[in-house]
Amino acid sequence: MTNITYVTSESVTEGHPDKICDQISDTILDSLFAQDPYSRVAVECLTTTGLIVVAGEVTSKGYADIQGIARRTLKEIGYTNPQYGIDCEDAGVLVSIHGQSPDIAQGVNESGNKEQGAGDQGMMYGFACNETPELMPLPIMLAHRLTMKLTEVRRRGIIPDLGPDGKSQVSVEYHDNVPRRLSAIVIAQQHLEKISEEELRDEIRKKVIEHVCGKWMDENTKVYINATGKFVIGGPEGDSGVTGRKIIADSYGGVGRHGGGAFSGKDPSKVDRSGAYAARYVAKNIVAAGLADKCEVQLSYAIGVAQPTSINVDTFGTNNIPEPKIVELVKKHFKLTPRWIIEHLNLRRPIYRKTAAYGHFGREDPDFTWEKTDMTETLRIEAGLMTPLKAEAKLIY
Repeated sequence: MTNITYVTSESVTEGHPDKICDQISDTILDSLFAQDPYSRVAVECLTTTGLIVVAGEVTSKGYADIQGIARRTLKEIGYTNPQYGIDCEDAGVLVSIHGQSPDIAQGVNESGNKEQGAGDQGMMYGFACNETPELMPLPIMLAHRLTMKLTEVRRRGIIPDLGPDGKSQVSVEYHDNVPRRLSAIVIAQQHLEKISEEELRDEIRKKVIEHVCGKWMDENTKVYINATGKFVIGGPEGDSGVTGRKIIADSYGGVGRHGGGAFSGKDPSKVDRSGAYAARYVAKNIVAAGLADKCEVQLSYAIGVAQPTSINVDTFGTNNIPEPKIVELVKKHFKLTPRWIIEHLNLRRPIYRKTAAYGHFGREDPDFTWEKTDMTETLRIEAGLMTPLKAEAKLIY
């Protein structure tokens, strides 16, 4: 008997209030990193109707015009009309920033024979599977593609009178763990009053949903577009936004576990970010090497300590060599100290703004160095699989 299961993932557009905050936080980080790549940054943002509040800790030789960054980010996203809930020209911007705690700094700083320690305790997860060419779960990839398409049709004027705020959600039906169809698609898209809901739904279905998901839809796929009836009040007026409140959409869409730490606004000395990137790097190389079809890597750290306190690999029974052997190879070829992660993945660069919308993983961009599969041949040969072979995705979508 076929085992039928469902996995649902969501994504949000760059104009979602939480994503406004993520992008402001990461743009501040990029501004400081462009001047001082050893900046220590932990910046959070909150937004509500007509207001942005930025707070956190920064120690840097650089200077960031935070008010200017906040307004410019709003403008680039598309918040240029007060009808959308916030306006780049008139929004209030409050700033409260102070230096990093010296108690934390002394654990992170290198001195003498002491290697750079982790910026905090915590556990981080990385995940990969061969469902898609990006070695990511299909639900989150489709959800991101929908929100990216919503942004594209808004920016290009393909569908008129759209606001920056929007969301997507897809439910994928699996037969014996293989994706077969979409059982439901949900879209929420902000718009001006002058476009009718009937016209909006027709345009979004034809120019967004069918374009992205047509292959996975059938006559029984349920489609919900602005299910309340309208979505005029959006952006920070509709909901407040906070940095780090979309961590599941940022990662794997609920497939696999999450350690709870957010990414945006944090420099890579914070293992919440760099450790999660490293865990993805390890998991993706394991799957790309054919050591397993699905892999989750958990790392954990203690503040001020360089070496991970634990490394765990779970292949969910899809491993082609024993899991203890996989862990052995991980420990041999991936040092996974904060310093090694930062240097190996070249993380001291102003690359973070573009991670702050549409997911930190599964992106085809050379700056996303944690997506490299440069260790696959080494892993494969040392695993005794001999012939170098990059794993092929089961699905092309």
